[in-house]
Formats: sequence, C-alpha cells, structure tokens
Amino acid sequence: MSKTLNPTQHYVDHFGSVKDRLPGAALPWLDARRVTGIEQFARIGLPTVKTESWKYTRLPVFADTDFRAANWEDGQVRVRAVPEFFPGASDSIRLVYVNGIIRPELSRLDGLPAGVSLEPMAQVLESDPAYIEAHLTAREPGYDQGFSALNAAMMESGTVFRVAKGVVVTEPIEIVYLNGGTESPIYRHPRNLFVLEPGSQATLIKRHAGIKAGAYFNNGVTDIQVGDGAILRHYTIQADCLEAIHLSAVNVTVGRDATYESFNLAIGGRLVRTETRVRLEGRGGHCNLSGAYLMKAREHCDNTTIIDHLVPDTTAREVFKGVLNDESRGVFQGKLVVHKDAQRTDGHQMSRALLLSDRAEMDAKPELEIYADDVKCSHGCTTGQIDETALFYLRSRGIPEALARNLLIQSFIAEALEEISDVRVREAMASQVIHWLPAQCFLSDEWRQA
Repeated sequence: MSKTLNPTQHYVDHFGSVKDRLPGAALPWLDARRVTGIEQFARIGLPTVKTESWKYTRLPVFADTDFRAANWEDGQVRVRAVPEFFPGASDSIRLVYVNGIIRPELSRLDGLPAGVSLEPMAQVLESDPAYIEAHLTAREPGYDQGFSALNAAMMESGTVFRVAKGVVVTEPIEIVYLNGGTESPIYRHPRNLFVLEPGSQATLIKRHAGIKAGAYFNNGVTDIQVGDGAILRHYTIQADCLEAIHLSAVNVTVGRDATYESFNLAIGGRLVRTETRVRLEGRGGHCNLSGAYLMKAREHCDNTTIIDHLVPDTTAREVFKGVLNDESRGVFQGKLVVHKDAQRTDGHQMSRALLLSDRAEMDAKPELEIYADDVKCSHGCTTGQIDETALFYLRSRGIPEALARNLLIQSFIAEALEEISDVRVREAMASQVIHWLPAQCFLSDEWRQA
C-alpha cells in the first residue's frame, strides 16, 4: 500500500474485489448486510486518537502495509504440531484453523457430546442460514465502530458453537487459530457465534498464536448469548507474533440467573486490543471479565470493557493485571453503566500494572456511570514497579536476582489467575506465564514450522 493511499479506501477497494467470493454470497440478507457494513466503514473510517475509545491506542503500520485477503493456499502452511493446552492430555475436543482454513488433521472433533455443535460459520451459512440471520441481525451493535462495520462486510470465517437447552458439557472444548507464515502480510475478518441455551453449561478455550515471525491483521467479532440459567466459561490466550495486529470485539448478552466468565491472557502482538461489551439483561445475571497481559519490546495491549446493568440484582467483577517491559504499553478502559431500573447492582473493577522498564507505559481509565440509587460499585487502578524490599528479601535468602524477579512477577499475576474458576485451566494459564518469563518468548517453539 502506498503511504499516500487512504487506508480506509484500501479496504473498501478490497471489498469490491472479494465480495462475490465471501461465504453466503448468494444470500440476499447477508449481501445487504455486507453492503451496509462497508458503507458504514467508509463513513466512519479507521479510528484515531481523537476517537474517544481509541485515545490511548494508535494503529501501527496500516498506512504502509499492504495486507491482502488470506486464501486457501495460506491455510496449507506447514504446521508440525499443535501443543496440548493441558500437559499430558491428548484427547480434548478441538477445532484448528490455519490462516482461516480448517485443518482436519490437526483437529479432534470425535466425541462431541450430544446437543453440542462446533462448526465453521461458512458451513452453517449453507446448512442453516436462517439461524445465522436471526442471531447476527439480533446481535449487531449498530456498526458504531469502524472495525466492527468492516467485519460485518468482510466476515469470511469463524466458528458457530451451540449448546442445547439443559446440556452440561463437562470437558473443555478448544478452538485454535494459527496465523502467519505467509510470504506477504494477510488479513482475516472472522465472525464467531456462541449460543448457550437456557440451563446449559460449557467451558470454551480459544487459542491464538503466530506460526512464525511476520505481519498479519486479524479483525474478529464474537457474538455470545448466555441463556437463562446458563453458564459459559470463556478463556482466551493471545500469543501473536511481534508484528501482528489482533483486534477483537466481543458482544455478550447474559440472561436471568446466568453467568458469563471470561479470562484473556495476552502474551504477544504488535497491537492486541480486545473490546468486550456485556449486557446483563436478566435478574441474577453475573459476569466476570478478567485478564492478564505480559508485553515486551514495543508491543501494545488494550483491554476495553463496557458492562451494562439493565435490570435489578445483577453483579459484575473485573480484575486485570499487566506486566510491561522494554517500550511496551498497556491500556485499560473499563466502563460500568448502571441503568435507572438496575437497583441492587454490585460491581467491582480493578486494574493493576507492573512496569519492568522506565520506558514502559500504562494508561488506565476506569469509569462508573450510575443512574440508580441502591448500588454497590467500586473501582481502582494502580501502576508501579517491582517492590525493592521484597526483592532484597528474596536475594538475602540466596535466590538469584533474575529468579527473584520472576517469582515476584508470577506472584503479581497470580491474583488475576485466581479469577479463573476452572482449576485445570488456571494451572495451564500459569504455565504459559512461566514460559514467558525466562526469555520472554512466544507461547511455545512448537508452534513454529517444522
């Protein structure tokens, strides 16, 4: 892309060249939705620091990187193996994508419980387009963000995860996204739909990783519906390459007496931004949005959350902790909105960051917007460096300085990991933190090509 070319126009032009090859191209309602999306994107454009929700996050490389649409050949990049999330386990159900293409030889779908489906979005658009139409049109947030509008226009892959009424899934299910390893930079716009019907329960793990060094752009949107009395535990690991841009918008509705638990661990990426919007629509609804991020070099991690308490007797909890080294940067923007009728709301929000370098930077913007009078809401943000007194204590006990620092970092992150209710997942996440510490490396060398 020429540095003089408008990046917004670049993607508008790309849409014109690929729209007839996108999934569901024969569906009139989807074609109309795509056209509306690209028109909205052309009007809104890419966000800038003047965009309130992006004031702390600058978009890198868009003006001079010619990202192209990923194709079938990109999905055939050689991958030696997918490391197991749970050490020693080799039977967990998982769906594996490489640059947006499903790789059956890396996936394991045998043993999927009755009442549970895990399918590519493109496949469901063929087999049950009415289901997708009902949920996407009902869940669309109104194209209020440029990247969401671009995803609406360009959605070309993604996963549909459905759990039937009353079904309890006892074992975690994984979706693995491997990106990169291509000769030139690619972009992807996956659209995911996760629906838990009333009374169901499931644990879903999403893993994102770069195959090897190189630039790619992932612009994903995930719509989640947690029905009355349902429980979804949704855990994500983002271990992208140093040059990768990973943007994710998550839109969640939570029903009566339902629970949505989310934890996001980010350990790599030039720009990693997750914007989560939760609507607590039923009495007794609860959500926990928590996470940890460990950044190095010039990596940038942005966690932006909005929780709407719409009815009485709902609860929400947020705990985010970050470790920033070198010239990395962290951003936390959390808004908790208590609407007029949402009496007896209980909301807690906390963000803490640990700076390992005087060149690292943290920006925090907690917000409470309260229109009810019977509520319990709190928020707090702190940023600091390693406790020199604690470090001296450990060194005085004969512990080498490097190890002592790692122990203090692990202890700092552990508080966030405690928000994960599934013990096995918590331990697996802790092991990923340990992998990051010694050499501040990617998730695992096994992700790399053979």
